[in-house]
Amino acid sequence: MAKQMSIAAFMMRYGHHVAAWRHPDTDLESNPFKVFREQVRSAERACLDAVFFADSVALTGAPSLEPLTLLSALAASTENIGLIGTATTTYNEPYTVARQFASLDLLSDGRAGWNLVTSDNAAEAANFGRDQHVAHADRYARAREFHQVVTGLWNSWGPGAFVNDKRGTLPYDPAKLHTLNHRGDHFAVAGPLNVAPSPQGRPVVVQAGGSETGRDLAAGTAEVVFTAQPTLAKAQAFYRDIKDRVIAKGRSPDAVKVMPGLFAVVGRTQEEADAKFAQLQSLIEPKAGLALLGRMIGNFDLSGYPLDGPLPELPQTQDGQRSRQQLLTDLAQGENLTIRQLYERIAGGRGHFTVVGTPELVADRMQEWFAQGAADGFNFMAPALPGGLDDFLELVIPELQRRGLFRTSYAGSTLRSHLGL
Repeated sequence: MAKQMSIAAFMMRYGHHVAAWRHPDTDLESNPFKVFREQVRSAERACLDAVFFADSVALTGAPSLEPLTLLSALAASTENIGLIGTATTTYNEPYTVARQFASLDLLSDGRAGWNLVTSDNAAEAANFGRDQHVAHADRYARAREFHQVVTGLWNSWGPGAFVNDKRGTLPYDPAKLHTLNHRGDHFAVAGPLNVAPSPQGRPVVVQAGGSETGRDLAAGTAEVVFTAQPTLAKAQAFYRDIKDRVIAKGRSPDAVKVMPGLFAVVGRTQEEADAKFAQLQSLIEPKAGLALLGRMIGNFDLSGYPLDGPLPELPQTQDGQRSRQQLLTDLAQGENLTIRQLYERIAGGRGHFTVVGTPELVADRMQEWFAQGAADGFNFMAPALPGGLDDFLELVIPELQRRGLFRTSYAGSTLRSHLGL
């Protein structure tokens, strides 16, 4: 069988995906879980690898649910689809994260994934007793050790450790229990973890850093890399760089799947797609768009600059994502965009690969990136829920299946098997 791509669905928020857009009048359920449940079941019927829930521990627009709680509920409502949730290494403790995701992995029979992030939103600090956000270098140093501790805890139990010897009152073989006893610069964790392994062994680790430090962390820790790349050339360069770094770390390049974000507005005709996109763009609130841009470009207040003037020169961010700051600065300078034009450009796709068009056009672009060394798959970012994801599942997925680029049924039952890890 020819190589097939991986596809996850990015489920950021209930209702409209983007905080910069006003919510249109709809008949959506008042309980967001009901919407998410139906959307995830639809994604599972389309055989997507996983659903992917982002998170912030500060209010960044529309309210959102805590992902581990939500994913645990969704585990009981689904059978095959992977369940990836975000947990920051900056404002959590590794034992807690290891236990939570191991529990989700066991509850879901091996379908869990952990999206490791370092928190790019400076507002999160105020919820954890800090006057200032942790600096970029310190966040990544903590993240490396955090990952080391979490994976060490996940390895607490060796193969065949649970003997369940009722007569001998021996639930497990002590020789196969590994106590961590970690002491480092940031953490002291004894272990072992009091959660048994799942059918896939341990959760899949996802990472999204694109800066120099973030890429190095991803190469050494991640099994899936989520990235924002606006063009084929940039995506190819990022893909080659990550694979080279993975090899330099002594890992197989196939051990890491690079999955750029894909923001697609789909219509049965080009005119229909263009009309949908125009309607969404008309819903952008200028204040919200400006605030979104300011946060994404490094947590800077842009309200004092003229909207129809150029993006000012900004110092390198210490609080936010350096890779996203560079991406947006390059976009503004390369196309001579005003601040208004820049936030209008990124209000939907947020700097990600963006396509507006027919199912055939979207599939063409996905196939091009997949075939030309830019992606192992995609993290689809719906412009709105539920309609935007429905359009992709009903129109684009069948076209990819017709081309032999995507599965028509699940071959395995774990997230690792879906991803080919």
